[in-house]
Amino acid sequence: MDLDVAILSRIQFAFTVSFHIIFPSITIGLATLIAIWEGLWLKTHNPYYLQLAKFWIKPFAITFGMGVVSGIVLSYEFGTNFSKFSEMTGAILEPLMAYEVLTAFFMEAGFLGVMLFGWQRVGRKLHFFSTLVVMTGTWISAFWIIVANSWMQTPAGYKIVDGKFEVESWMAIIFNPSMPYRFTHMLMAAFITAIFVVAGICAYYLLKKQNIPFAKKGLSMCMWFALILTPMQAWIGDMHGLNVQEHQPTKLAAMEGIWPEKEANVPLLLFAMPNMETESNDYQVGIPNLGSLILTHSWDGEVQGLKAVPPEDRPNVPLVFWSFRVMVGIGFGMMGIAVLALLLRRKGRLFENKPFLALVSLFTPAGVIAVLAGWYVVEIGRQPWIVYNLVRTSEIVSPLPAERVLFTLIVFVVIYTLLLGVYLYFMRKLIKKGPPSMAALEQQLIGMKAPGYALAWVKLLQENDAQNKDTQNTQVRNKEGKQ
Repeated sequence: MDLDVAILSRIQFAFTVSFHIIFPSITIGLATLIAIWEGLWLKTHNPYYLQLAKFWIKPFAITFGMGVVSGIVLSYEFGTNFSKFSEMTGAILEPLMAYEVLTAFFMEAGFLGVMLFGWQRVGRKLHFFSTLVVMTGTWISAFWIIVANSWMQTPAGYKIVDGKFEVESWMAIIFNPSMPYRFTHMLMAAFITAIFVVAGICAYYLLKKQNIPFAKKGLSMCMWFALILTPMQAWIGDMHGLNVQEHQPTKLAAMEGIWPEKEANVPLLLFAMPNMETESNDYQVGIPNLGSLILTHSWDGEVQGLKAVPPEDRPNVPLVFWSFRVMVGIGFGMMGIAVLALLLRRKGRLFENKPFLALVSLFTPAGVIAVLAGWYVVEIGRQPWIVYNLVRTSEIVSPLPAERVLFTLIVFVVIYTLLLGVYLYFMRKLIKKGPPSMAALEQQLIGMKAPGYALAWVKLLQENDAQNKDTQNTQVRNKEGKQ
């Protein structure tokens, strides 16, 4: 059997980028949550906020490290497996990647150590500032990555000279037509992913009757966040869909399983098996006209279908179709959990309803799965183009021996599987150990000379002791007076 180096290179990159994206999708949202908890601790001195921040900062550190290690490989793959692509688009994409390193990565690297190890070594304001910088760094990193990928989806601000892309307008490149929608959608997805990771672990603790005050605080906050953010994500996704219809109609047709060259009164397909050979859907079940209403905001709106382009210009329709439904299905599931949490909260049963807690715990990895499914929609839906409607993926693959690409793919699968196992092992250990107890936090903080939150805690304890002593003295004097 002959091996296709183009297919193998694409599979290798798809595998490595799928592995990598697991970790940023968690760390972006988790960094934001940690910053919120630390800020609330400084504002209210409620020790449970501190307990949440100190517990989740360790999973954040492990996940952040995994993201850095797995992300480095992707840069090399552009040069090794897709060298022609680097040559053609280097004038545009290489500066964007450099901006990500010079801004986000340096910010994160410079302040991550203070965030992780500076609790008793720096002032509380400086530590909180470091946490905010790391949080902002994750957002900026996501921004530049999405800018680069969005430009490949909806290229703008370029000119082609001697077969190579050159810059005409950096503003047009950075703020290309799809970037604002894709960046907002991805950032919101990362927030929701982290929220359900935290909520799932807190639900697990409540089911096991462990760390109950800690788990109640974390689950309650996450369910409020989910109630707000999941409908917002649906609205952003709708705007993103309208943008895809305008700039990448073939991708949208694959997402919705629309085959005719033009189709009005489009049904919303609840189930179908897209058949690329017959150019139709098997076992189709749909709601009439609802597809047009969602895709065009008109009950009888017309949408371009897959037959508007030649077969060689179409993506793998079944993969795009079902990946999209996995993403949307999980999204509505998360929204349903948030609404159910509100109902249980009103009945005073949020922390006692075991089926609900089990469901939330089951949804712990759901955000990651939804992000992966969304990326498959984005990347597979763009095919066969690497730069949409301009450069085909098959044209930029490096002329490597297929056997070597297969060998490196196998090596990546083995090593990354081991890395994932190690990551899950340490995460399990942290979860099993649980958060630091209040007694342990007090013991750690009392007597410390750090000018940060330690002194705030000690001062609070001293004030409480002084008030207790005053009360006792008053009681003694009252007794003596009566005698």
